[in-house]
Amino acid sequence: MSGGVDSSVAAALLLERGFEVTGVTMRLSPQNGEQVVEAARRVAERLGIPFYTADFEAIFKEKVVDYFCDEYSAGRTPNPCIVCNEKLKFGKLLSVTRELGAGYIATGHYVRISLDARTDRYVLKKGVDAEKDQSYALFSLTQSQLKHILTPLGDYTKSETRDIAESLSLEVARRKESQELCFIPDDDYGRFLRERMSDRIRPGPMMDMAGNVVSQHQGIQLYTIGQRKGLGAFGEPMYVVRIDAQANVLVIGTRDELLTDRLTASEANFISIPKLREPVKATVKIRYNDPGVEGIASPLPDADDRFEVVFNQPRRAITPGQAVVLYDGDTVLGGGWIDGDV
Repeated sequence: MSGGVDSSVAAALLLERGFEVTGVTMRLSPQNGEQVVEAARRVAERLGIPFYTADFEAIFKEKVVDYFCDEYSAGRTPNPCIVCNEKLKFGKLLSVTRELGAGYIATGHYVRISLDARTDRYVLKKGVDAEKDQSYALFSLTQSQLKHILTPLGDYTKSETRDIAESLSLEVARRKESQELCFIPDDDYGRFLRERMSDRIRPGPMMDMAGNVVSQHQGIQLYTIGQRKGLGAFGEPMYVVRIDAQANVLVIGTRDELLTDRLTASEANFISIPKLREPVKATVKIRYNDPGVEGIASPLPDADDRFEVVFNQPRRAITPGQAVVLYDGDTVLGGGWIDGDV
């Protein structure tokens, strides 16, 4: 329970369906502290369910915060929410609650999980509310995890969720949603990274696509593919096209130079199918809010956990470190982590 409306209503719906429900809040960082815990505790009291906190600060720092910093230093753009879902919420927390005798862990994610009787595999589907669908952020979950996850909000829209909260007189019913990372509440990534690893942030050359030095960057950790702001003034709008972490070089180019029609990905995880054995047509998302476009995903011969996607039309700002997720209609086939566009 995060203290927000989604997890609160998820708990209420499960109670209504006859489940024995216990509320648990993960204490992840000082920024995710007493205010969150107390909000969740009040909801649990209102619902009449037991409530506990789980101190995960140490593992959160190791698995999420350190990963966040290391990825930027490697010239990649991290996705800490996906990693937190995989390693903590549906990793460590699921393991702990199973040891304590719980049959499932339930969350307020807007996705649908079911068992496909034909294949005997658990499948992950988009939530019915297209604007709130969170299946992209859960692509890395395994069959053993999905087996023990309940997501009761998958069949509801956000407005319906808020209406249910109001009908239960929950104080979180109309609370505004936070768009920031829980451990960077002011949304200032640059400040956070400078505080955490000032010794690793070094200025270096900024080059154009022809290899000419045109300016100096302030540290590769402070940039991401497709970024326009903070590059300086040129004759036309310029964007970050490539980040060479080893050489400490930032490559910039025009908007059209951000276009590419393919990518490679690693650490593949497939859900509705055991693995990618042959080329498949799919709708492919390269970031959370991406509506997705059609492409062909093919296994790569050099490793079982790598694949290539060739798009039907060029995509802009394909970003190493972000997830690429493959869909068959509303069903998640699987996905991986973007390595690059070659």
